[in-house]
Amino acid sequence: MAIVEILSPTADGHRRLGLASPATGEPVGEIIVSTPDEVTAVIARARAAQPAWAALPAAERAAIIARALDVLLARKDEILATVQAESGKPLVEALAIEIVPSCDFINYWAGRAAKDLADERVGLHGYLKPLKKLYLHYQPLGVVGVITPWNGPFVLSINPAVQALLAGNAVVLKPSEVTPHSGGWAAKVLWEAGVPRDVLQLVHGDGESGAALVNGDIDKISFTGSVGTGKKIAAACAARLIPCSLELGGKDAMIVCSDADLERAANGAVYLSMFNSGQVCVSVERIYVVDSVADEFIKLVRQKAETVTYGEGNDVGPLFWDRQLDIVSRHVEDARAKGATVLVGGGAGTGKGLFYPPTVVTGLTHDMDLMSEETFGPGRHHAGRGRGRGRAAGQRLQVRPERQRLHQGPEEGHADRPAAQDRIGGAERRGGDLRRRRGAVRRSQGQRAWAGQWPQRDSGLYACAADSHRPLGPEEGEHLVPLRR
Repeated sequence: MAIVEILSPTADGHRRLGLASPATGEPVGEIIVSTPDEVTAVIARARAAQPAWAALPAAERAAIIARALDVLLARKDEILATVQAESGKPLVEALAIEIVPSCDFINYWAGRAAKDLADERVGLHGYLKPLKKLYLHYQPLGVVGVITPWNGPFVLSINPAVQALLAGNAVVLKPSEVTPHSGGWAAKVLWEAGVPRDVLQLVHGDGESGAALVNGDIDKISFTGSVGTGKKIAAACAARLIPCSLELGGKDAMIVCSDADLERAANGAVYLSMFNSGQVCVSVERIYVVDSVADEFIKLVRQKAETVTYGEGNDVGPLFWDRQLDIVSRHVEDARAKGATVLVGGGAGTGKGLFYPPTVVTGLTHDMDLMSEETFGPGRHHAGRGRGRGRAAGQRLQVRPERQRLHQGPEEGHADRPAAQDRIGGAERRGGDLRRRRGAVRRSQGQRAWAGQWPQRDSGLYACAADSHRPLGPEEGEHLVPLRR
């Protein structure tokens, strides 16, 4: 994200923040910070506008949101230019992370809204069955505050905003102060599609503005960001007995089993740790490898990481924030000082951008920051070997209890990814291996884990919109393996 500098206030006393590109250091704009009083006024306008929006049939709201897909495609070059200016992302990553998923989210949610928000007949049992009828009717909460991050500023703004609007809520969107214009494009696209401006409102600012939104007359908060801030928001919402949706950081582990396709696993390890400069809450941050294949796997990862280029216009772009560069550097130096081996990279770039080279570190222990804190940078950390107790293909993988506890890692663990063969021969053996992978991730204690596929957003369709969560159906989320929370 852009580098933020405090500028002199405006003539009427508003705070100003200047932005500079993390790739070049050149200025890329500024924002005027919304005051707490202005945030309060915005919420009031949203509340006044929400009933008329909610009164529209769900199909009519969905038709308006669906038009946003055409607007997005027509405006994609402008959106991409803004995202690249503020974050320095390579074009291919900006397209893959910001544009393509946003199109999919708009199309998916708009297509499902009328059906999923329709009244439902619920069956009764016992003596009530012949006497009563029960219907489930979904109602919007009212005004939803959406606070979004800097690592996916456009996609992570438009997705929760679309869900909340489809459910009949008004939305107040506050994008990160360091990618404000990228997040602001979500509102512009939806306004152009036909969403009334009072129904979807945009405020800019830092933590002060965010706190004013959280503590304002809001009916729900959707927040994507750090664990520390998420805890504060959860406490504030709990004090008022309002719901919140929190998508926070993690320290994700990749587990490489003895029967894994090592070429494929190494490709996945390098890509999933370095795309978006490693700044993704579900990126791979730690790897545990069964001892019998560890040497070959590490060799493959090292070879592939050495071919990844970094710098402006290369494979890996800059870190999006100067503070993040400090964190990554500190974590690697801490590991080096405590005995870890840096095989590839391991030092910040010397140019004008916030670049850190693709880095591979081995020989780590769990008293190192690289293993216990979210790093959020382009590196891969091989924690150690685990012999495990492998069984023949088709039976469940048994992980030694102490190894299992290690990959569970810190409390903010987000997802585990087991790498094992999934094309072994007959359907029975494939099914057995999938059960083995699922068994491994079920025993971990991250927020959730996915065995082999990219996840859906949350356990409910309108996770950021209404308190009406429904589980994914078999056709939507068979691959999703929720874990203990």
